[in-house]
Amino acid sequence: MNQLMVRSVFRHAITGSKYSRYISSAAASPLSAVAVVTSSDEAVVVRGQGLGFLGGAPWSWRTMSTAAEPEARKVEKESSTAVPGKKKNEESGEVVVSSYWGISRPKITREDGTEWPWNCFMPWETYQSDLSIDLKKHHVPKNFTDKFAYRTVKLLRIPTDIFFQRRYGCRAMMLETVAAVPGMVGGMLLHLRSLRKFQQSGGWIKALLEEAENERMHLMTMVELVKPKWYERLLVLTVQGVFFNSFFVLYLLSPKLAHRIVGYLEEEAIHSYTEYLQDIDSGAIENVPAPAIAIDYWRLPKDATLKDVITVVRADEAHHRDVNHFASDLHFQGKELREAPAPLSYH
Repeated sequence: MNQLMVRSVFRHAITGSKYSRYISSAAASPLSAVAVVTSSDEAVVVRGQGLGFLGGAPWSWRTMSTAAEPEARKVEKESSTAVPGKKKNEESGEVVVSSYWGISRPKITREDGTEWPWNCFMPWETYQSDLSIDLKKHHVPKNFTDKFAYRTVKLLRIPTDIFFQRRYGCRAMMLETVAAVPGMVGGMLLHLRSLRKFQQSGGWIKALLEEAENERMHLMTMVELVKPKWYERLLVLTVQGVFFNSFFVLYLLSPKLAHRIVGYLEEEAIHSYTEYLQDIDSGAIENVPAPAIAIDYWRLPKDATLKDVITVVRADEAHHRDVNHFASDLHFQGKELREAPAPLSYH
């Protein structure tokens, strides 16, 4: 073995090819030595049992020519960029995610047979909004709690009007980041209450979470229409942090006040979306084509426009208004929500 190594080294010295070598004390076992000699035109690999030691440690000697380095680096780069658990379908070119747990998404199609493009919602979660709902209904404040809720919402509208003015797209985006919080907080607390008291919720957990999900889909639609600026994103972070914690404490202390505030917030949302539609009708805001996500979620026509989207969103807000005022009325009557059937799928 030593003669072969010496012969290879001399051959490289005579021909002028470059090589590098390194000695590793951790790569080999105490009773083995590995020598690898590689050049651009030949490769000699010597493996054997030996007593080669350097300073009392086992060693392995590899010589590699610089001509082989680019190819080695290329292989290393490809292996480093590969994503574990994914493989590429050679026929379609799509990336197929393989799971050890056997979890995979079934093939889902639209009614026309085309593939369903969304992961955030499924076809059975889509619906056609009820546009016949009364948009002018208003809960007249009757007691101190109602008046407090009403004036609080009116007070919160002042800074919103000052900041956004008539930029209704940005206003709607901010509104939806706030409107999606109460349903999640209420559903979460009812869920924990159901676990603590071993009681069913009458479907209200699902109803409130449906509301939160519906508001979130409003936001996903608005983001397609209005690209938020950096300071608007910062404002969203601040408002969400303050509002979530405030509403969480409020719902623990007084669910009837919390639901009444949300009911009045939804009334203001209806007012804002009505003004949005007025600006579209007047030409102040361009009536652009509806985003694809909105067309699929609300089952709108393929040629739907921004006006159609705002119309169905406003109808959703009217339904949320009714649900929250109804929930507050139940609490005012001294009842728990679970005593009345929850308005499921009531967007």
